[in-house]
Amino acid sequence: MMLQIRKTKALGLALIVSTLFLTACSSVGFKDVGVSKQGNTVVSAINSADNTKIENLYQAILTLGPNIAPSEARFVAREAVLYPKVLANRYQLASPPLYHNVLVNYGYRPRGLCYQWTRDMGLQINRPMKSLQFSHGVAFRRDYWREHSTLVVTAKGQAFKEGIILDPWRHSGTLFWSRIKDDKKYPWVKFTN
Repeated sequence: MMLQIRKTKALGLALIVSTLFLTACSSVGFKDVGVSKQGNTVVSAINSADNTKIENLYQAILTLGPNIAPSEARFVAREAVLYPKVLANRYQLASPPLYHNVLVNYGYRPRGLCYQWTRDMGLQINRPMKSLQFSHGVAFRRDYWREHSTLVVTAKGQAFKEGIILDPWRHSGTLFWSRIKDDKKYPWVKFTN
C-alpha cells in the first residue's frame, strides 16, 4: 500500500514538473485590480468585454423576479465579473483549472479549488440584500473527479433551479454565468451537508 502511495505521489510530482515546463506561460494574472476599503472591487480600467459581460449579467439578474432592486443587481453583476480577477491574483492562478487544482492539491498554490472560489466569491458578494439571495450549488456531489461547486444567485424566496450560476473557476478567473437550466455541462443542485 505504501509503495502504491509513493508511486502515485511520484507520478503526480512528475506530472506537475513536466506540465510546468510545457505550460510555463499558462499563469493567469490580472493587472490593476484590488478591493477598496469599502469592500468593492476596483480596477484601473474596465475593458469593453467586461463592460458587456457586466451589463448582460445585470439584465439577466433583473429578470429573476419583478421586484429585483436595480442597485443590488448592478452590484452583483459588477462584483461577479471583476472580483474573480482579484482572486486569480491571490490564488497565483494557473490555467487550465484542472492543472491549477493539481498545484493546489500538491501545495504549490495557496487556494483555487472550485469550492474555495465559491466561498470567497460568496464572502465578497453576499451582503444583506432586499431582493437577492445566494446559495452554494454543487454538481456531481461526492464524485471525486467531477464534483464542482459554484455560487448561485436567485430572487429572494425563488427556487434554486430558477437561479443564475456565477462560476469563476470554469474559465480560470473569467466569469462564466448562465441560468441553471441552460448549463448543459453540470447538473446543479443546492449544496446541503
